[in-house]
Amino acid sequence: MKRPLVGVLAALLLGGAALTGTGAASASATSRDAAPAHTAKAAVTVNFAGTVALSNCSGSVVKMPTSVPTDPAIVMSNGHCLSGGFLDPGESIVNVASSRTFSLLNAAGTKVATLRATKVAYATMTDTDISLYQLNTTYAQIQSSYGIAALELSATHPVAGTAIKVVSGYWKRIYSCNIDAFVYRLHEDSWIWKDSVRYTPSCNTIGGTSGSPVVDVATGKVVAINNTGNEDGGRCTLDNPCEVDQNGNITVHQGINYAEETYLITQCVGAGNKINLSLPGCTLPKP
Repeated sequence: MKRPLVGVLAALLLGGAALTGTGAASASATSRDAAPAHTAKAAVTVNFAGTVALSNCSGSVVKMPTSVPTDPAIVMSNGHCLSGGFLDPGESIVNVASSRTFSLLNAAGTKVATLRATKVAYATMTDTDISLYQLNTTYAQIQSSYGIAALELSATHPVAGTAIKVVSGYWKRIYSCNIDAFVYRLHEDSWIWKDSVRYTPSCNTIGGTSGSPVVDVATGKVVAINNTGNEDGGRCTLDNPCEVDQNGNITVHQGINYAEETYLITQCVGAGNKINLSLPGCTLPKP
């Protein structure tokens, strides 16, 4: 996992291998691997506007396709970036009070404001690796005060071959590559993630990039969240995730990095940006 840069999380977020990587295609990816690279489209401008820096990770202010300007804004990062440490496999949390702060960046990567959470609306490291913080400000207030709009989560599954950018608010660095393939199961230590995104090698993300939004350059929408990579060539260990296919075959790609899809989040957020795990189609793990 691309762990936090301090304390126990430093071991977990800085260990670039787990939760971030670089690599080649493997037998453990799904059939979507065969999708060809897209024909070039007019790309949108991807910069740091709307991204945030946490104390140990990266993140972004995000909105759902159904969000409205008066909704309380949401900051998205990894579940392993929680200030309290890693969640156990099978553990999810909903609506836990939090006053965590985030440095909001403008297009140039300059801090323009400190945003504050009221709660962790949802977090898990099971099946995926996400944390969603509800803020004490609305999208409209952020837009009015700082001229910065939230990044929108795509409501559809990403496509192999898509040109993407991984935008790290922590390091103020943007990585460019493509979606290489989708991994049936990604195992790291005791955590298992489903249908993970594998990058092509040029997205050689490092510790502290955990939680960075993965942006489709053709649409400007967020399709995944950066979370790990295989640092040392280890097999299914911390900072050394392995790919497992439907038949249980294990493949290791040293230096390859990964992300978790975010379209699933849009199916679990109702009116007022409230997490509702009972919505039809919502498959996020429940507490």
